[in-house]
Amino acid sequence: MEYYKQIKLKNGMECCLRNGTESDGEIVFENFNLTHAQTDYLLSYPDENTFDAVQESHFLKEKAESENEIEIIAVVNGKVAGTAGIEAVGTKDKLRHRAEFGISIDKAFWGLGIGRALMEACIECARAAGYVQLELNVVAENERALAMYQKAGFVEYGRNPKGFRSRVTGFQEVVYMRLELQEGSE
Repeated sequence: MEYYKQIKLKNGMECCLRNGTESDGEIVFENFNLTHAQTDYLLSYPDENTFDAVQESHFLKEKAESENEIEIIAVVNGKVAGTAGIEAVGTKDKLRHRAEFGISIDKAFWGLGIGRALMEACIECARAAGYVQLELNVVAENERALAMYQKAGFVEYGRNPKGFRSRVTGFQEVVYMRLELQEGSE
């Protein structure tokens, strides 16, 4: 799946949103490890990353060639400021209508509108791929992310009070959210 869009950030800087490609493996790998060290709200820690830069390159190549999945990178002045993607929940008939959304932003770029832009790009791509529902999990304490998702139309459909077990804070409540992508899809 391919995507490309130039946007202006809240600070006036230009940002390029585009699908990651095989040649982006090293910089996306570095961004993953950086962003996962900067916050305790993401699913994993840098030392749990099962990919290396070569495997990241293969992952990005697969997503670029996919008809229904994508990994989008936000580039500001040649630096990866964040990534977001959609993945199919499954390939079986009963699951094909659902996709999962994930996102991470370098803390140096928080508050500039990159998260919102990446989320909107992923919603657009999920609709284009024919998904009916886009899903995500978010730590309940991550109020800024929750507000962004709610503003975009995501609705909560459940919570797990012990969804994550943080190395720093102990158990974290996880909020399950979904967005209906096609009218009349209920």
